[in-house]
Amino acid sequence: MQAQDIASWHPLAVALGGVAYFAAIYLAAGLIGGGVRAVLLRAGRARALDPRRVPAGQVAREWRQSALSIVIFGAGLLLPWWMVVHGWAAVHASNPPARVLIELLALLVWNDIHFYAVHRTLHHPRLLRAVHMAHHQSVVTTPWSTYAFHPVEALLLGSVAIPPMLVWHFTPLALALLPVLSLTYNVIGHANFRALPRRWQWLSNAHDHHLHHACHRGNYGFLFTFMDRWLGTQLPPDAARAVIDAGLARETREARDAAPGAVR
Repeated sequence: MQAQDIASWHPLAVALGGVAYFAAIYLAAGLIGGGVRAVLLRAGRARALDPRRVPAGQVAREWRQSALSIVIFGAGLLLPWWMVVHGWAAVHASNPPARVLIELLALLVWNDIHFYAVHRTLHHPRLLRAVHMAHHQSVVTTPWSTYAFHPVEALLLGSVAIPPMLVWHFTPLALALLPVLSLTYNVIGHANFRALPRRWQWLSNAHDHHLHHACHRGNYGFLFTFMDRWLGTQLPPDAARAVIDAGLARETREARDAAPGAVR
């Protein structure tokens, strides 16, 4: 793939193709993740990390927010396209397997650094209220929570590939696979069941991100745990116990009060 080939693409085709790509991987990952979760829970092979109810209307809200994020991610491909067209960046002409693998590993490490920086910044009280709280509306997460962002957060997270492209000519396949792997792991992180063995402590598990949503703090990393461990923001495994117990007790009271014949 040469720069002249990319330059021949129409900007509208780039944007629409990007939207279609992100929509396809979001729907596929959400359906597969939700299906796997349902099967494992029904078979007793997994348990919900947060057993509190998912509020009515949450999934519909997540779809609406995610639809806007998908448009932003897709249209955002116009920037790297423009960078290649105007010589600010370039892509490698082919996809040698070893190079693709090495580049993917490098991009995943960079993605974690970028995500941690953006995520922790958005937990500043003012930014949390104005921007990041749109994502934290999903206290009990679902596979559809993955792209449920405020537009500003979607713009920030969608910029992850821009700095690396300024310093390295990546293979097209590595760049295309980054959002696939990122979204796949994001679904695991929001699926509300433990998907990885406890001994894999170097990887952020669904339990880690569940704690973040339940506590609204800590565990800011994405794929790896090294940033939280090094910077002192890793939460203990039982950090959300009191919050969840209080929520379950409230749900029990509400169900009892709503029961026919309840004394008020």
